[in-house]
Amino acid sequence: MSWIFLLFAGISEILWSTAMKLSDGFSKVGWTTVTILGLTASMLCLLQAVKHLSFSLAYPIWTGIGAVGSVIVGVVLFKDKFSNATWFFVVLLIIAIIGIKMTAGE
Repeated sequence: MSWIFLLFAGISEILWSTAMKLSDGFSKVGWTTVTILGLTASMLCLLQAVKHLSFSLAYPIWTGIGAVGSVIVGVVLFKDKFSNATWFFVVLLIIAIIGIKMTAGE
């Protein structure tokens, strides 16, 4: 169950960071509210995850999910453009997240 909480924490991380961008400097109340709710959900899910997972495992996976997800949202939703070198490092980040999970022994 801790892994489910960690996954939801990472997805909530993507949600709140995207909503923050859409809030236009917190000038749009709806998106500002989504930002606050997403941030709260992310923290609460991370808190639940670290009750049974080590923090040194959960934190980098949580931030990695958020980082990779935000890159994907940026490309799809905001039409961000990245060089092939940038994509190479995004793939390395995904490999690192998987590697951390596989070698942690939890």
